[in-house]
Amino acid sequence: MNRTDPTGRTDRTVDVLVVGAGPAGLALATRAARAGAGRVEVLEREEEPGGAPRHCHHGGFGSPPLPWVTGPAYARRAVAAALDAGAALRTGVTATGWAGPLTLETTSPSGLERITARAVVLATGARERPRSARLVPGTRPAGVFTTGELQRSLHPHGHHPIGRRAVLIGAEPVARHAARTLRRTGTQVVAMLTQHPRATALPGIPLLTRTTVSELHGRGRLTGVAVRHEDGRSGVIACDTVVFTGDWIPEHDLARRGGIALAPGTRGPAVDAAFRTGTPGVFAVGNTLHGIESAATAAAEGAAAATPLLAHLSGTPWPTPGPPLLVQPPLAWATPTHLTTPATRPLLVRTAEPLTAPKLQLHQNTRLLWHHRPPTPLTPTRSLRLPPHWTPRVDPDGGPVILSITDRV
Repeated sequence: MNRTDPTGRTDRTVDVLVVGAGPAGLALATRAARAGAGRVEVLEREEEPGGAPRHCHHGGFGSPPLPWVTGPAYARRAVAAALDAGAALRTGVTATGWAGPLTLETTSPSGLERITARAVVLATGARERPRSARLVPGTRPAGVFTTGELQRSLHPHGHHPIGRRAVLIGAEPVARHAARTLRRTGTQVVAMLTQHPRATALPGIPLLTRTTVSELHGRGRLTGVAVRHEDGRSGVIACDTVVFTGDWIPEHDLARRGGIALAPGTRGPAVDAAFRTGTPGVFAVGNTLHGIESAATAAAEGAAAATPLLAHLSGTPWPTPGPPLLVQPPLAWATPTHLTTPATRPLLVRTAEPLTAPKLQLHQNTRLLWHHRPPTPLTPTRSLRLPPHWTPRVDPDGGPVILSITDRV
């Protein structure tokens, strides 16, 4: 139903309102629309739907049994599936705030709206912290990028290089994709830096571990980056391009404005294993929960959230939050953050530092729920997936579930 008030703002109602047309939001919209959830509407502030994969022209997107494709092809496939299912996609629309627990205020070239839904899904994704947020001093020369800015700068101009010599600040999988992209366009990658003691190197690119960038040099155009090693040594690497990679944080502004509790580790919305926030009727999925994970992981979370969303629409009561899942150092975070009901999907866990021979233990009220020794070392740049089979052992009326880890070097 549409209604226009004296200020010219339109009031509308829908059944499911999804904020964000990336892999998670599109997957949820597809499942919900196919299941007959009513009017499922997806809002996207950019002019094209599809999320971050639209800018990633390398392969490796998707999951078996479908073949791996490039990011743009993956995005087109996800958009087509949502439209075929009957979901409505609206681009160029920004959700600016809340007018109630399930009412969002939006703005677009067509004007102001207030949209009330029976269920709201936050699928706003993640963003990279730029150089300013990382507190790297120096001038403001041209040639400084985040990974997203690099992708947007390169591909509209085909394979024209954006510089001659590049340094990558980061050595996680996203950084390695950026390095390959730069090399394909003719830019020499002269170094990759990471503050961690070890990382996976790319052939032909020097990898500097335990190293941070301390300053940018150059006026007009970047001329070099000053670096500092953990042992106190320092130096300057000559380059005209620097790419800050990794350091992803959830896009949580809308959740925060709605008074939705944020998880202390990820700074994304706190949710239970069914992707329910503490606000009845509001769900959160994908990288808005935990920063960067693969498009396949985000899409799988969105698809899984359709089941509890449909249950909510059918009248299932919204439960009170169950026992919190807390992590102890050197672990950085785990998601979900509450165990209201048994989980059906793997839990994601990140460590804050590399671990060689880790052993995990889960306790509740001193009772051991499960222990596990991962077969490979853990790294801060990749999540560990914990199987959910132990979650039915959680006492819903008990104390916090504590996840701890030890390392046998």
